[in-house]
Amino acid sequence: MALLQIAEPGQSGKPHERKFAVGIDLGTTNSLVATVRSGKSDTLPDENGEHLLPSAVRYTPTETIVGKAAREAAVEDPHNTIISVKRLMGRGVEDLKLLGEQLPYEFVESETSVPRIKTVAGDKSAVEVSADILKALKKRGEETLGDELVGAVITVPAYFDDAQRQATKDAARLADLNVLRLLNEPTAAAVAYGLDSGQEGVVAIYDLGGGTFDISILRLNKGVFEVMATGGDSALGGDDFDHAIAEWIMQQAKISNDQLDASRSRLLLQKACEAKEALADAESVDITIDLDEQQTWYGSLNRDTLNELIDPLIGKTLLSCRRALRDAEVDKDEIIDVVMVGGSTRSLRVREKVGEFFECEPLVSIDPDKVVAIGAAIQANALAGNDPDGEMLLLDVIPLSLGIETMGGLTEKIIHRNTPIPVSRAQEFTTYKDGQTAMAVHVVQGERELVDDNRSLARFELRGFPPKVAGALRIRVTFQVDADGLLSVSAMEETSGVEASVEVKPSYGLSDGEIESMLKASMEHARDDIEARSLREQQVEAARVIEALDSALAEDGDALLSDEEKQVILAARDALVQSKDMATTSQQVKDAIAAVEKASAAYVAKRMNSSVQSTMAGHKVEEFKTESED
Repeated sequence: MALLQIAEPGQSGKPHERKFAVGIDLGTTNSLVATVRSGKSDTLPDENGEHLLPSAVRYTPTETIVGKAAREAAVEDPHNTIISVKRLMGRGVEDLKLLGEQLPYEFVESETSVPRIKTVAGDKSAVEVSADILKALKKRGEETLGDELVGAVITVPAYFDDAQRQATKDAARLADLNVLRLLNEPTAAAVAYGLDSGQEGVVAIYDLGGGTFDISILRLNKGVFEVMATGGDSALGGDDFDHAIAEWIMQQAKISNDQLDASRSRLLLQKACEAKEALADAESVDITIDLDEQQTWYGSLNRDTLNELIDPLIGKTLLSCRRALRDAEVDKDEIIDVVMVGGSTRSLRVREKVGEFFECEPLVSIDPDKVVAIGAAIQANALAGNDPDGEMLLLDVIPLSLGIETMGGLTEKIIHRNTPIPVSRAQEFTTYKDGQTAMAVHVVQGERELVDDNRSLARFELRGFPPKVAGALRIRVTFQVDADGLLSVSAMEETSGVEASVEVKPSYGLSDGEIESMLKASMEHARDDIEARSLREQQVEAARVIEALDSALAEDGDALLSDEEKQVILAARDALVQSKDMATTSQQVKDAIAAVEKASAAYVAKRMNSSVQSTMAGHKVEEFKTESED
């Protein structure tokens, strides 16, 4: 007799049915797709058994080629083969010259600030190129699992800013891929290692990929992965190792930049990468470079020379590690484990230097190329509803403080850096002038006290609230950062309910190293910034005092003051104007404000008496008695 399955109303008739979700590591050099099967997370291979998909796309007049075949064509067809496109994600044309590498592409002029690369298949943006990589990974996932995907968790560097994250989501949308969440790469690695090893305590995630470096300090406690601090460089990775080796080869072979066309440049970088990878197992490696049809250069690179070339780059990563430890307020001896992530951590020199810095042996038990994708797949499985008993909680953080501009060009931070996300914060502001019916909201990002020293993200206006005296209105500004690190800002005048909002979607991101330099600048100029803020605050107060005094004098100055009294007040006022514009310290302005208040004290008293007399005119004193006096 056949069994009849019974399901409660509203419940699935197939409770055993799984939803297929994947984790995707969209990398600079290589990308991977992983999923959870039979309780185990692992990456998915292609039909040839290859797990790594080179992040390379070649465009021809008739087809789009993704992966190994595209990478191999980079030398012969450099203008139509796009590699390391992750470095271009969320960036503007002006940022490209700061990337620190020669780009063998022909960029076309565009009406927007988004750079587009000229190819035989048309002009392509970094988002479109990334979408083609994601399409290939999606196809691999669906063909392996035998069904459509409900979505994917896609990883991004922890230091990706809002524009770079948005560009990644846009690429997924072009690839017809539902994004369950964007997940920071170091956090994904923590998911993989945390569940596998069952560790609790403070760990460091050292993630050195092909084009980016991230360092994250995380606290692992009962399934909760909390990012305490992040640091890194969005333009430092294995590609830079290759460039250092390529420059050494050029010096040894006496090759000048004039001799390098796009094709030869790609060949040189390819040879450099091959030498770097070979030296992971050998003490030296022979290199052959065809300079032209008649001349070939033969040379040898040993491990000691390689170490000399890459040590300065490794040193940069360790500086970021030191800053991250300081931000997390932990000492080296509190770090229980250092997780190595990214293909560039296969370098023995990197492992050696990182071990010396943290004074412990780095963890490399999970393939550093796969660990991020494996962690992303675990999270995707949970978000798809396949792990209802899972208690894993991820708390990522924002890399730089978010705030708005206030009077005097000051930055008022609303969400501070290293705040766990998702997060919502609100703060109340008021009007500066009488009768004000609109307010401009300028959203900024950074650690400095003055707006000019931070990065502008967006501007919008709140209009139509009732005119009242300065300071009477209450305007509530709310910042919301979602789980993907994307920001929305709203402002509402509370008495009238007038509201305006903006989703912060800039067209391109921070230039190379800008986040790191912003943090460094905020520390170097901390004392100067405090004084600069104090000076601006006093200048704003001085402007308010001057405006109020001028208004009062125009109203009743001639009636209440003698010429001599008025001149004393005006002299103090003029001194305040000069101090406001010329002072170099906040105390100078503060003293000038005090001088105005002292000079006008008698005038203020006369105005108060005049106001009282005017109010009482035609009334008896008994009419002003309070109920308590009765």
